[in-house]
Amino acid sequence: MKLALFDLDGTLIAKDSDHAFGEFLVELGWADGAAFRRDNDLFYQQYLAGALDIDAYVEFATRPWRDRTPAEQRDALARFMREQMLPAIGEAALSLVRTHLSAGDRVAIATSTNEFITRPIADAFGVATLIATELERDALGRFTGRIRGVPSLREGKVRRVEQWLQAEGLRLADFDTSVFYSDSTNDLPLLERVSEAVATNPSPALEAIAHDRGWRILRLF
Repeated sequence: MKLALFDLDGTLIAKDSDHAFGEFLVELGWADGAAFRRDNDLFYQQYLAGALDIDAYVEFATRPWRDRTPAEQRDALARFMREQMLPAIGEAALSLVRTHLSAGDRVAIATSTNEFITRPIADAFGVATLIATELERDALGRFTGRIRGVPSLREGKVRRVEQWLQAEGLRLADFDTSVFYSDSTNDLPLLERVSEAVATNPSPALEAIAHDRGWRILRLF
């Protein structure tokens, strides 16, 4: 029995979907250009440095769209997928995921980006199980700008994977092989838990760690 876990941004797609959606909101005119871009870039740099305040970021990033009507939200997300995400999905990444699916492996995408943005991306890869940061909704189903449960970032991603497996009656130790593909040092807690860590399109910092630890390095784009 084999488990295959994939990070998303920078790993399976050649951009950061969270940051890109913020840029897209500016293009739509839903967010103030200069101010929003400045803060969006600042949060992204915090993420790259492993110091992201994800609660503050989710409140900021959802602010321009969470009070829009459901129809407006759906239309914007569909356009974002069509114009920006689908072109970022390369054949090498698709082939890798399909190889695991065809082999009958248990496959999941585990990303710190919220599920509103990433559900259609996971669908484009044919992956049913998405472990993403979940957004809180109020009694009327409206997004609040807060996170529901544990965000899937750093140690939280490990916890969310464990919660998913537990709901399936499984543990990491139950798998003969568990592999995790990631580009980021933010994912070191999960990379260190699986039996096979694969530094995929790695950042310079992760590539150096991969060389030191003998982890496989894979480049999809």
